[in-house]
Amino acid sequence: MKTSIKAPQQTRQHIIDSGYSLISSKGFSNVGLSQILKFADVPKGSFYHYFKSKEQFGEEIINSYFKTYLSSIDSLFSADNSCGLDRLMSYWLRWQSTQSDACIDQKCLVVKLSAEVADLSESMRLALDKGSSAVIARLAACIEVGIDDGSIPAINANYTAETLYQMWLGASLRNKLTRDPKVIERVLLMTEALLSQPVPILKQTRLK
Repeated sequence: MKTSIKAPQQTRQHIIDSGYSLISSKGFSNVGLSQILKFADVPKGSFYHYFKSKEQFGEEIINSYFKTYLSSIDSLFSADNSCGLDRLMSYWLRWQSTQSDACIDQKCLVVKLSAEVADLSESMRLALDKGSSAVIARLAACIEVGIDDGSIPAINANYTAETLYQMWLGASLRNKLTRDPKVIERVLLMTEALLSQPVPILKQTRLK
């Protein structure tokens, strides 16, 4: 029987995936190590072989989440048969679908963990900030594509990307409180408005 040389890495990723599944549902502080071990079906020794602490484990979950998330954005934004605006709106529509009232688990770890871990763990805070900044950079690049192809008016891509991302994070948090899909529907309409008729501050000179 052939032994896979990737088995250790697969085990590590399995523990990370199991932890993500629990934390996206219950939060970081509410999930104990024993729950993670039971859910992943691994002994404690295996956990500490790959992770020094639960905090480092949380950081790795965030890094793994953003690696997959950013890859999915790159795939979405690399579509050659659509304009920049259409690519952006596809992204926001996908975000809307993941924030529906039917979703029990919070699939966006930025929404789930930002308030919880910002003062709890500096390394996790930095991992969330780094990942979020990478998302904003990709949004800004897509806005630039839209400006170049004429589907988006000449605006400050960086300001607009950051503003939209912050709007959607805030709306997602509000949606968690209200369980009202109209919260996300309204921010979608506002997104369309900003990308067609941006407010004065977003009309500043494009940053190079």
